[in-house]
Amino acid sequence: MMDATANPRTLLLLGGTSDIALAIARAYAAESPALDVVLAARPTARRAAAAAALRAEGVGVREVDFDARAAGTHAATIEQAFAGGDVDLAVVAFGVLGDAEAAWQDPEQALELAEVNYTAPVHLGVMLANRMQAQGHGRIVLLSSVAGERIRRSNFVYGSTKAGVDGFYRGLSEALRGSGVGVLVVRPGFVKSKMTADLQSAPLAVTPEQVAAEVVEGVRTQRTVIWVPKLFQLVMLVLRHIPQAIFRKLPF
Repeated sequence: MMDATANPRTLLLLGGTSDIALAIARAYAAESPALDVVLAARPTARRAAAAAALRAEGVGVREVDFDARAAGTHAATIEQAFAGGDVDLAVVAFGVLGDAEAAWQDPEQALELAEVNYTAPVHLGVMLANRMQAQGHGRIVLLSSVAGERIRRSNFVYGSTKAGVDGFYRGLSEALRGSGVGVLVVRPGFVKSKMTADLQSAPLAVTPEQVAAEVVEGVRTQRTVIWVPKLFQLVMLVLRHIPQAIFRKLPF
């Protein structure tokens, strides 16, 4: 169960090598020294380094194998993640950006984005909801994106996957209402991380630590949707209502 200040005792990171996921773990560890983290990712040197870094900071870490594109292994991943007992908070943090132009011309790249950014999170979301309903409590956090709120020509394959998964988790939030299980959809703008290291920064860019701070606050206040930074909620309110003929001419 969450403690009195809404901090989890056990935190599951699906996509545990994500800069944002690790920042969330550190944000909670700063408030709850007894935090246990289940770090679910492919068994790579990067996962080992992430786990070692958290352990060096005094965080209890258990590593679990996870491959977003291997749907047949997802049930085993969830089973192992819950093997130590209840999971209070699960963060769905994995995803791929892909090459925006290749993604709509190369079927394999399009398939990868669809499987990693939409199919796998939906598959795992159902499993997490089932397990948390069975334990009677829990919170699921989805790292979505403002890219899914108004899909742009410049990255429409990626944006479409984020629109789909965002919609699923918002629906899941409604379906779980009253069950003791909650869902938080997080919509960051440009995040300065390993994923975006080769891209030019954008207005209202944030760091993984800033996203993590907003996630902690969103969970504590039982929000269902948040934007990071908060100003993006107003920006997207305007952009959603711009006619397409004008929207396509905007410089982004």
